[in-house]
Amino acid sequence: MKKYQVVGIGNAIVDVIAHADDSFLELMDIEKGIMQLVERERAELLYASMEDRKQAAGGSVANTLAGLGALGARTAFVGRVRDDALGRFYADAMEKVGTAFVNPPVAGAELPTSRSMIFVSPDGERSMNTYLGVSAELGTEDVDLAVAADSEAVFLEGYLFDKDKGKEAFTAMARACSGNGGKAGIAISDPFCVERHRADFLSLIENELDYVIGNEDEIKSLFETDDLEEALKKTAEICPLVACTRSGDGVTIIANGERTDVPVEKIVPVDATGAGDGFAAGFIYGMVTGRDMETCGRMGCLVAGQVIRQVGPRAETDLKALFAENNL
Repeated sequence: MKKYQVVGIGNAIVDVIAHADDSFLELMDIEKGIMQLVERERAELLYASMEDRKQAAGGSVANTLAGLGALGARTAFVGRVRDDALGRFYADAMEKVGTAFVNPPVAGAELPTSRSMIFVSPDGERSMNTYLGVSAELGTEDVDLAVAADSEAVFLEGYLFDKDKGKEAFTAMARACSGNGGKAGIAISDPFCVERHRADFLSLIENELDYVIGNEDEIKSLFETDDLEEALKKTAEICPLVACTRSGDGVTIIANGERTDVPVEKIVPVDATGAGDGFAAGFIYGMVTGRDMETCGRMGCLVAGQVIRQVGPRAETDLKALFAENNL
């Protein structure tokens, strides 16, 4: 048995969440519903403007690992934080949810620990303003290949693709895992990530990865098409396993050419922050515990459904009990 079931690599970001209406977003020139990268000065301005802040260790893959840990999976996280108050908070918070934080905080790092200011609208939509800080400097020197090799699966975060060092770290992790019988996969993260790095994304998916998870906009962006069916077909041609979330229309999974559609309960979200991360947690848990694709999809939808019923990116309910109640 391998030491870890899932090892994730991604941005180690402290999430700072507050509610804001559309007029506030317009006043602060915040584009609704997407993730925007911001510089340090703007990050400090936005942070100061937030009322009733809720703060937690976040980042897309870190949220997924927290969900996996809550389900009892053995997990580890590869990320970079500074040895400052936020960095130490982040490392401790990951350990507390059962995920090994394998890289110690970096003493004397030039940049501070990363943070994301997330404004939640009355309709549940989230507008993310992320200052990448030191996490964007993650590279191959932060990757312990033995950790990746001793994992059944690695999960990569598309947001980290904005620097070549991150891409190199991805490839090293994927090869170390796959070369030792594991599966390597990615969360596409955002259509804007794809637009910036489409060729690299497609090359990684085709040549290094065993599975890919994304929403319909992200999947369509891979091949610059508005036709989801065409995009799914093309993605499945270059990757053995594709899971595409379609909001209230459910999930489409294509595994080795076989399609599975999983319906989802339609609800108005309280906060959509972390819904995709929650889906990935449930789906990957099913994958590493040997479940069929329909069950993996149902698991992913159940976790995502809990996440959007609350404020914050991680399900606060007992996920093990939830699965038991649904005979999973």
